[in-house]
Amino acid sequence: MRGLLFLLLLAGCGATPEQALTGAAVVGIGSIAIIGRSPADALISVVSGKDCSIVRLDQGKSYCKPAEPPPEAQPYCTRSLAMADCWIDPASLPDHPAQQGDTPHGLTPQQDADRTRRWPPL
Repeated sequence: MRGLLFLLLLAGCGATPEQALTGAAVVGIGSIAIIGRSPADALISVVSGKDCSIVRLDQGKSYCKPAEPPPEAQPYCTRSLAMADCWIDPASLPDHPAQQGDTPHGLTPQQDADRTRRWPPL
């Protein structure tokens, strides 16, 4: 939107309808090439807090990106005599043995906040 106003100011006393349409087309095409959404999409995204884009529709997807679900829980694996035993619910283990390997379980608070933040990420 600011780009269109800038183009109108560059026209001097005013822009002809053709110049205004050309300027709007340039701003729209440049916006899609640079940020992947039109100026209208960016405005809708800011107001709704969702990542919305006409480009997603062109790809056969929904207009706004759906909320990302949390990742599936990773199994909790412990050492056994000859192999690893893996458990879905480590809370059900009686003595809660040490985990084998360095596999993270769940998201950190920062990762979860990043996953659920509004668009645009500020």
